[in-house]
Amino acid sequence: MSQNALSSAFSSCVRKSGKAKPKERLEKPIPQLKGIVTRLASRQGFQLQLQPDGTIDGTKEDDAAYAVFNLIPVGLRVVAIQGVQTKLYLAMNCEGFLYTSEHFTAECKFKESVFENYYVTYSSMLYRQQASGRSWYLGLNKEGAVMKGNHVKKNKAAAHFIPKPLKVAMYREPSLHDLTELSRSSSGTPTKSRSASALLNGGKSASNDDLS
Repeated sequence: MSQNALSSAFSSCVRKSGKAKPKERLEKPIPQLKGIVTRLASRQGFQLQLQPDGTIDGTKEDDAAYAVFNLIPVGLRVVAIQGVQTKLYLAMNCEGFLYTSEHFTAECKFKESVFENYYVTYSSMLYRQQASGRSWYLGLNKEGAVMKGNHVKKNKAAAHFIPKPLKVAMYREPSLHDLTELSRSSSGTPTKSRSASALLNGGKSASNDDLS
């Protein structure tokens, strides 16, 4: 073999062996959201609780197991409220009924606002009063029963809660699921649910007989 041919072959070997190995794909880190594990104390004298059968109500037991929630930030001053024991999400449908959901949907998003008296209110991000634009709120009455969101006024005790944080926790971002055709009301009765685009009370006017 001539000197030139030998040199060419050697250069080719160097080029081939000098190829960089393809970089391994790095897995994207799972988004981490800093939230709190907390109890939600109502101004009515109850703690909000979410039981395994889907019942949402208030309890006066200080250490009630089903009154502990994951408060997960899913937007700017927007939270998902999930029972620690049941793993169910609190949700509000287009009729103002509170219900529980195994999956995180748009109906599970609540705006968290600090009221002027330092109590906190939670209102549906999806539904509100059609005529006035008034928000629909999570609320408990004087008997500790859950109320329809369109019957709760933000300046009444029914809507006022104080978070009682137990610890700070890191959460994975919940996967947003489409709204299902049927959603359970707070009474456990299946009610027809509208699409996520039906923002203003499902296109219907709500009663003006708001309860305190």
